[in-house]
Amino acid sequence: MGGFFGTIATKDCVNDLFYGTDYNSHLGTRRAGLVTFDPERGFNRSIHSLERNYFRSRFEDELANFVGSQGIGVISDTDPQPIIVNSHLGRYAVVTVAKINNLREIADELLAQRMHFSEMSANNINQTELVALLINMGTSFVDGINRVYRRIKGSCSILILTEDGIIAARDALGRTPIVIGRKEGAMAATSETSAFPNLDYETVRDLGPGEIVRLRADGMEQLQKPLTRCQICAFLWVYYGFPSSDYEGINTEYVREKNGCKLGKADDVDADIVCGIPDSGVGMALGYSDGHKIPYQRAVVKYTPTWPRSFTPGSQTRRDLVAKMKLIPNPAILRGKRIVFCDDSIVRGTQLRDNVRTFFENGAREVHVRISCPPLVYGCPFIGFTSSKSDYELISRRVIRDFEGDDTTNLPLYAQTDSSQYKRMVDEIARRLGLTSLKFAKLEDLIDSIGLPKERVCTHCFDNSSFDPTEVM
Repeated sequence: MGGFFGTIATKDCVNDLFYGTDYNSHLGTRRAGLVTFDPERGFNRSIHSLERNYFRSRFEDELANFVGSQGIGVISDTDPQPIIVNSHLGRYAVVTVAKINNLREIADELLAQRMHFSEMSANNINQTELVALLINMGTSFVDGINRVYRRIKGSCSILILTEDGIIAARDALGRTPIVIGRKEGAMAATSETSAFPNLDYETVRDLGPGEIVRLRADGMEQLQKPLTRCQICAFLWVYYGFPSSDYEGINTEYVREKNGCKLGKADDVDADIVCGIPDSGVGMALGYSDGHKIPYQRAVVKYTPTWPRSFTPGSQTRRDLVAKMKLIPNPAILRGKRIVFCDDSIVRGTQLRDNVRTFFENGAREVHVRISCPPLVYGCPFIGFTSSKSDYELISRRVIRDFEGDDTTNLPLYAQTDSSQYKRMVDEIARRLGLTSLKFAKLEDLIDSIGLPKERVCTHCFDNSSFDPTEVM
């Protein structure tokens, strides 16, 4: 996915920029970048890989090189950014949180118009540079950003550092968030409200879908009102969101606990304890404990001092190994127990299968797994929340293929809770993962826990519902 942070102040902003960007580190694992602007020294940019190290250790030693009262930073799961541009709109730097599915199609059209790309990464088009080229085709920043909204298939939220403030533009359907913060003498925009408290910012509000604003140190100017339809990603509350972060004013941990409580109340399994798979399963497990009236215990603990996130390594084999090494079972708690483990989702199932084997080897008598969202039946074309390259990497689709002869037959029935196809699929996933039992949260319970109307939440990966952003432009 990715996250960003931008700030503009009446004094030096570098510390706020550095730590504010770092607070988005859970959203991406590939690259990070910072850029500041100073009227005398101009734009200063740095980009580093995060695949073998953390954000702070990559950038801390060079902070003295950054000067200025405004800047933007990004944690990216895609290409190197920020991009610095010199165009008829002026000089500016841009970062994006985006997934552009028609990248090659747009790039070919721009090349046919004698435009060129200079920011190549592994011989691939840099999607943030493509966004900048589309912006440059506009008569103004607002016009150019709307060209991005109309042209891309996928999602795109943008921060632009100009010589006259920071422009923030949220995805046309609001699939990825931007929240505005304020403190004395400074304004900020970020993907995560958790970036604000320790830097003394107070949350002003979320931008609406397609809304465009300009931040200056003394306030915010609205350049374009929000568009009519919102489709914020449900997976922000399920998995990606930091527990203390709010989206649309709704707290992540609150949603996870409420959702877990619903599942716990409805569950009839006889178990001794419940444990969350760290980190995103913990809130759900606490709610499940309350709803099912069994104690919460840490039967497995995450080892955090040295291990980065599980999908950081380049190969799936190493990702699976790192995922196993991070989670340390506690045999003293596991031994002889019937345990409910709560987790956010099942994608391929590889990590969970290995974890389950470890739990049994360390003495668990029964291993029941409860998942805080419905089965992932459809791949996400809007946000890169997994490293899957095709829908067939989803364990649900592999099971469906084995049942039906291909992985596209009767998908709506397999996505329908309590249909015979759904029950058969869930039972087979449980068998393949070696589970005593498996249950997924119902979509209606997840939506109720989030608290937004269903039509304002993107649930494409669960039920194939989605909208074209050009419908609202």
